[in-house]
Amino acid sequence: MRMEHVTEESSSNTGEEASNGNQLSTALTAFKLILGNPLARALIKPSLKKYKINDRELPALYWALGIYAGESIKCPLMVRFQADVIKLLLKMGIKIARGDEEAVKEALLRDPHIRRGIWVVLEGITKYGITVPQRLAGPFLIVWNFTNMCNFRCKHCYQRADKPLPSELSLEEKLNLVDQLDNAGVAAVAISGGEPTIHPDFYRVVKELASRGIHTSVATNGWTFADIENMKKAVDLGLKYVEVSVDSANPQKHDEFRGIPGAWEHATRALANAVELGVSHGMAVVMDKDTYGEIDDILDLAENIGVKRVIFFNLVPTGRAEEMVKVDLTPEEREEFMKEVYRQMKKRKLEILTTAPQYARVTLLESKGKNVTPAHFYIGENNSVRTLAEFIGGCGAGRIYAGIEPDGTVTPCVFLPLPVGNVRTKNFKEIWETSRIFNLLRDRDNFTGQCKNCPYRNICGGCRARSYHYTLDLLGDDPGCIINKRIWEDILKHGKPKGISEVNWVDESVILRGPTLYIPGYYKAVETVAEKALFRKYVVKSGT
Repeated sequence: MRMEHVTEESSSNTGEEASNGNQLSTALTAFKLILGNPLARALIKPSLKKYKINDRELPALYWALGIYAGESIKCPLMVRFQADVIKLLLKMGIKIARGDEEAVKEALLRDPHIRRGIWVVLEGITKYGITVPQRLAGPFLIVWNFTNMCNFRCKHCYQRADKPLPSELSLEEKLNLVDQLDNAGVAAVAISGGEPTIHPDFYRVVKELASRGIHTSVATNGWTFADIENMKKAVDLGLKYVEVSVDSANPQKHDEFRGIPGAWEHATRALANAVELGVSHGMAVVMDKDTYGEIDDILDLAENIGVKRVIFFNLVPTGRAEEMVKVDLTPEEREEFMKEVYRQMKKRKLEILTTAPQYARVTLLESKGKNVTPAHFYIGENNSVRTLAEFIGGCGAGRIYAGIEPDGTVTPCVFLPLPVGNVRTKNFKEIWETSRIFNLLRDRDNFTGQCKNCPYRNICGGCRARSYHYTLDLLGDDPGCIINKRIWEDILKHGKPKGISEVNWVDESVILRGPTLYIPGYYKAVETVAEKALFRKYVVKSGT
């Protein structure tokens, strides 16, 4: 499984990682097959009760998975009983899925963050039944915008990062947030920014996250980690994955885009350091008209450094990128870009991914049904790729993934800054379960237009952030898709909408950015405003 840092193993052996992905596919397929039965779900339900073991209070399900995987855990008799129940159900499911139970244990369940991911899947199925895409009890991944502080001035920065905000979480509040994420079953946290590696709390929080068995990764510009000792310090504390941004194979173009001389040299050196240390890593590249013509050169650069994974990110017109619509790919260019990514992945010894959810459709069709990559994941070739892709479900905003801002504001996605709550005033688990915006995003029957009726909606769903920023309709069509080409042409002709009729009584900038200072009660009010904007029947008028 691949979900932007969720399960990147420390091994650099891509064959081993592909095997791990196949074993997770087997495990998830087994859960779906067996837990579709209400009786099986009833057997699992008691395991949701929490037990305090080793000073951590987590569901019996989590501890039972550890016992099933072969760990020696001193625990109450009920937890032992649940381990036997899980063993029985998994044996049945894996047998039906024609998998290898021992391989599943070895490749997946002994890794704490994989166990956490399985925990939220099982709890989700137990609570909500089998849904398509699957609804989870907690997110696989949190992208935590750790700080607004940054030493770069990137043209496309969604955060408009510059100086730290006075409202940012204190160290004590950050550690409390780690507690909340641990209790919610979060499998992975990607620390982003701003530039997190220059913040004084970075190493302390990495250590705390890793101690909970949460897969901890960082998205960085590479400046700090160009010094191998800084990277080694973080890795020794438990950092599992390093993702470094490189936007061109040409140093001058990259430095100009990032606003800092020497940026390219530091980024490539940081990647080389990751290769040398043997830490799992990836090169992050923004998809736009410049990189469209550089795919070969960028992938050649990655191979020359020794990089094992390259991720092409959608350009989303938010933050500083609001003015970059002209360099965004047309639907035709994006379609060809994704096809070329797939062709390159087949011929190179690289894992090449993209955050564009339409890539699931492209890989499914290009491989004639043998392969599918649903937005951040790589499943590989097996007999249940379509089933598993629908289970995962493409765009995960508010469904298997969420963003957290430097001040503790929770959003569906870091590219979709609609506040749904704040961890200072409400527990993250409660926000995850009760947010009406999140619950809207989890049911694709709520979608409108072509994305609702598309035959690929369950493996794609369109990018909700691009839909929102280009059309101001969170549940509408993603104009980057070839199927929605007409919408893109209308945007180019009339311009990106600047407001929504019937909700002009709201200062849009307040909904999108929030205050610069923390105000008690503010976020509850803003969530209500955002929900009204979603639930009201509105019409987008270009230029209003």
